[in-house]
Amino acid sequence: MICTTIQNRTLEEILSLLEGGDIEMAEIRLDRCPLTDEDIETLFSSSDVPLVATCRIAEAGENAPEKLFSAIAAGARFADLEIEAPPDIVRKICGLCSENGTALIRSFHDYKRTRTVRELKAVAEKCRHGGADIVKIVTMANGPADAFNVLSLYDFLPWKNSLIAFAMGEYGRHTRIECLRYGAPFSYASLTSGEAAAPGQIPLEKMRSDVYADGKFISTEEPINIPASKSYAQRAIIAAALAGGTSRITGYSRCGDNESAISAARALGAKIVRDREVLDISGIAAVPGSLALERMDVGESGLLARLMIPLMSVLNDGPALICGKRTLTHRNLAGVREAMASCGVTVCPSGPDGCRIPLTVEGPLKAGRLEMDGSHGSQLISGLLTALSLCGEDSVLHVASPKSLPYLFMTVAVLRRFGARIDGRMEGDRNSCTGIEFTIKSSGALTPADYRIEGDWSGAANFLVAGAVFGSVDVTGLNMKSLQADMAIVDILMEAGAGLTISEDGRNATIHVQRSPLRAFSADLNNCPDLFPIVSVLAAFCPGTSRLHGLHRLADKESDRRASICDMLDKMGVSAETDGDDLVVEGLSLTRRILAGRRLKGGSYSSFGDHRIAMALKVASLGAAGRINIDDVDCIEKSFPSFSDVFGGLAVSGGMNAETKHDMK
Repeated sequence: MICTTIQNRTLEEILSLLEGGDIEMAEIRLDRCPLTDEDIETLFSSSDVPLVATCRIAEAGENAPEKLFSAIAAGARFADLEIEAPPDIVRKICGLCSENGTALIRSFHDYKRTRTVRELKAVAEKCRHGGADIVKIVTMANGPADAFNVLSLYDFLPWKNSLIAFAMGEYGRHTRIECLRYGAPFSYASLTSGEAAAPGQIPLEKMRSDVYADGKFISTEEPINIPASKSYAQRAIIAAALAGGTSRITGYSRCGDNESAISAARALGAKIVRDREVLDISGIAAVPGSLALERMDVGESGLLARLMIPLMSVLNDGPALICGKRTLTHRNLAGVREAMASCGVTVCPSGPDGCRIPLTVEGPLKAGRLEMDGSHGSQLISGLLTALSLCGEDSVLHVASPKSLPYLFMTVAVLRRFGARIDGRMEGDRNSCTGIEFTIKSSGALTPADYRIEGDWSGAANFLVAGAVFGSVDVTGLNMKSLQADMAIVDILMEAGAGLTISEDGRNATIHVQRSPLRAFSADLNNCPDLFPIVSVLAAFCPGTSRLHGLHRLADKESDRRASICDMLDKMGVSAETDGDDLVVEGLSLTRRILAGRRLKGGSYSSFGDHRIAMALKVASLGAAGRINIDDVDCIEKSFPSFSDVFGGLAVSGGMNAETKHDMK
């Protein structure tokens, strides 16, 4: 990234520059700008642009530490402290940075000469051991050999992704860009040719042209309104269909799986009136044995399939055929037959290998105390909780080794809204839960409710990652107190160093994500496996080694998602490998990929009929050197029908040509 040095400007002038859109990152020279303490707080607390607080003790004297203290407390993303700073100041700055999540730059400057590589390496190690998150080495180049010595640090230091090393003067001018090619998280430019903070500093316009000759940068003119969570929508639609009376569901948005839920609700006998985003659902007051259906079509939805298997075993007076289409018919419903057999239910799959749709279900489901293995996922457990709430008897369901805990809590929350009496007791905490015991009290038919569906974190994750890597994006319609597992994308992006600003209005949040120097990260995706495709794309642009845990959760999705992701990364030229249950990705920053000629490879790609792979490919195309052609994007209809239109409508700047713009659609 390019960090623009701002000096000799008032607060109003600085804010105007940052709002102009040309500056992706800025160094604020507190020792050279006429800023009061109040100005510093306003600036560093209000800007979405990543800011570096710099205040040289040599220039600001005894006021330098106080200015840095104020900037860090106000929210500076980075603080630059020279290696010569007194130990007591270093200790306080380190403590403040740790408390406020500010990355500490320990810097060394020699305005007269360049030392030997061995001496420079020793200085860099001293900075590293002095608490640095980023080491900055800047010296004066009096000849080509000096510039070579400074850049040689990238050959001798293993932490090149957290090293900024370049030379001043005309002989060192090129190193300000070359350091980005070698792995520097950012380099410095001046606002104009007459405002250089040090000899040889390149003006921003020239540096942008040299670094991002054909870069692809995105922004949103208006916040993207994220459609309804299909996880909530399907649960609420089925609960309303089972209730006695009329429920009103608002915030509905069309997608393949949601439409399948409406079809299933109607097949149960519910009456549904739709008016844009409002559904009025008159339920059937479901009780055991009240239905005589021959078949139930669940479309392509794995959740609906696993909800309907237990429900049909309770509600249907006789066997029922559960059928579906497309990728669902190829997915093995692991553990379903054995789990239902333990409840007295017979499941007869059509194929000889595994348990696949279509299949026949015949009950009745036996209430009482049930033991269940939860290692195959949460969806069948959600179906059992729904079915047991209708059985007319109290039950206790103990789930060992539960997975996707947030989805179980989501099911319980929805059922409670519709009158079910369910309590859950975890064994351990959410991070180390070994079991959950659910108590389901008999309450007869479910009761109607007014229910608003919140926005979908799974779909939003694609745009949030796009903004974090390729520019800036605003999304709205999300709930920051959501039970959705994929809300974990916020924590992942923060760990990766992305800039996030969140504003809330009740349960409706707007999130601004801004491109910022990224770093490698680790993420446990066991509870949110749907994030795997887009998080693997994020990892490809995070310098260093990222580790994504939970590969075994990718089996039996819309595709063999483990193989699909590995195929995608391999074709793109991203270094990645599996290590047990982990996907290990070697990432490079977008800037380094551009300068080193290592952008993602274009060509023909398969989505494998998987909507999440298709959306991840769309986002990855912004970082590709050529067009990415996807064989099937219609599969995105399953969860986010308007995705391609919204993605294609993102504002583009930075030299994107018409062909690239076409690729986004």
